[in-house]
Amino acid sequence: MKKLIVILISLLFITTLVVSAETALTRDYDGIEMPAGSFIPVLSLQDFSTAYSDSTNELKFVCYNSVYEFETVIIPKGTVFYGYIEKKNEPIIGTHASMVVRITKLVYPDGFTIPMVGYLYTRNGNLIGGEMTQPEHWDKMPHYQKRIARHFVGVQQYVPGKTRKMGEHVSVASGANMLIVLTQPLFITHTMND
Repeated sequence: MKKLIVILISLLFITTLVVSAETALTRDYDGIEMPAGSFIPVLSLQDFSTAYSDSTNELKFVCYNSVYEFETVIIPKGTVFYGYIEKKNEPIIGTHASMVVRITKLVYPDGFTIPMVGYLYTRNGNLIGGEMTQPEHWDKMPHYQKRIARHFVGVQQYVPGKTRKMGEHVSVASGANMLIVLTQPLFITHTMND
């Protein structure tokens, strides 16, 4: 009976040590949260355009600088981001083509994958392209200015005509510097040691 009690107590002691060692290893690490609105600098690894790319093409971007939070590298240099063209507008008369690129996941250099939600950032609401085209022709129009003693002096100036040129396709070259903006928080559960 004494041997049984000693064996049970020793097993209880060993399991307590194992559980406390496992919790000590994971206790210091809660993961890192990058808030929505954070920017990540990337390079485009291939060229893509509204002329020949669509939502079935997988787009790749690589992070060329490590992203830090304090002293911790949360996104190391060489991390690859994957995305696709979420929305594409064809060129029309008066407006160039446009597209919106959504980023869906990131893959660390060691192969660890984290899903994410982000877009390629532009000042135009993440819309690449979509600018107005040049006027098809310019018209002369007199502009009158009031001078001394109520005399009007006219000046001929060119103003844009009523019609615009046909829009063109927009493309992003390979190696273009871009920014990814996060639209939802990114939870980093994996870090790499150098």
